[in-house]
Amino acid sequence: MNKSISIIGGDGFCGWALSLRLSNLGAKVIIIDNLSRRNIDKEINSDSLIPIYTIEERINKWEEISNKKIEYYNIDVSNYDNFNRICEILKKYNIDTIIHLGEQRSAPYSMKNRNTREYTIKNNLLGNNLLLDCIVEINREIHFIHLGTMGVYGYGTIPNTVIPEGYLEIKMKKNDEWSEPVSILHPSYPGSIYHLTKTQEALYFQFYAKNYKLKITDLHQGIVWGVSTKETRMAPELMNRFDYDSDYGTVLNRFLLQSALNIPLTIYGNGNQTRAFINIENSLDCIVLAINNPPRAGDKVNIYNQMTETHRLIDLANKIKEWFPSTQISYLDNPRFELDKNDLVVANDKFLNLGLKPIKLNYDSANEIRNLANLYSNRLIKDVLYPMSFWK
Repeated sequence: MNKSISIIGGDGFCGWALSLRLSNLGAKVIIIDNLSRRNIDKEINSDSLIPIYTIEERINKWEEISNKKIEYYNIDVSNYDNFNRICEILKKYNIDTIIHLGEQRSAPYSMKNRNTREYTIKNNLLGNNLLLDCIVEINREIHFIHLGTMGVYGYGTIPNTVIPEGYLEIKMKKNDEWSEPVSILHPSYPGSIYHLTKTQEALYFQFYAKNYKLKITDLHQGIVWGVSTKETRMAPELMNRFDYDSDYGTVLNRFLLQSALNIPLTIYGNGNQTRAFINIENSLDCIVLAINNPPRAGDKVNIYNQMTETHRLIDLANKIKEWFPSTQISYLDNPRFELDKNDLVVANDKFLNLGLKPIKLNYDSANEIRNLANLYSNRLIKDVLYPMSFWK
């Protein structure tokens, strides 16, 4: 891959795995990350189940193993005082692709209190706009790839429909006559402050693509499960985060940890909520496909649904119990304001047509996560498994 790529948030869960993957494929990788995710761990009294090394130790080990260099800069992209410095970095390395993973990614954390709501809005919206501003100033040919969320569509808000990839074809009525079909963004139904920022960013992308002819891809990703990739398995210093707490731990990984450690699975409400999922390896596959298939300048924003399967949470829990019979299930009052039940049918044809090979949940992949949980069980902070943030 003959690319020069800046990964914003390259120290995070998806970001670190992606940095190694792209470097392994031959890209020049420049990470920009202010390590805020590590600081949030301290704030919420949590930590990765798998011990993770410093970003410097990670990069040094990768260089030793692969003989490939990853550059790193500790910069807050949401602070406009850093605008010129970021532009200089993009120019110095002749960046042709920016992958923006540097946003506060937890819906529960965004709803915790006034401070976390404010932080999520400032970090996500200002950081997103600063990066687009940099592209306008230095090189409008840079391809901007943003990691969004399936949550922008809402859950169960338009029943008996298939969620399309970003856009709806509609007709509008004037008097008794219908217009020709027009394409519009799918209506947004955010369920948290975090999701609200993602819906606002979708409008930023429409604006910058239309007015400045920027090349923008928005990835509406499902819940990521799995921990390790072929690169992170190469050395202990390269291992990825394993988040399991109720703010940042994705539901499937948390269920499998609870099952492994004989802790009842924590289902919020009745478990009839349906969610979209994607394995971390497939997440990387999708981003590589997006890098290699940029829109042309002047095209509308390219939106992909980055998911491979859907599950009701109760079905997911029962599947884990079927595989691992000692698993117990508990039902908690739902800390979130959401429907008790929803259906979810999602189109993901774009990535499938580009050659994505879906990795579906199976016994072996589930057991790998359980084995990691057992291996590092001495690091478990049990209290953070239970809701710490409430929609109120």
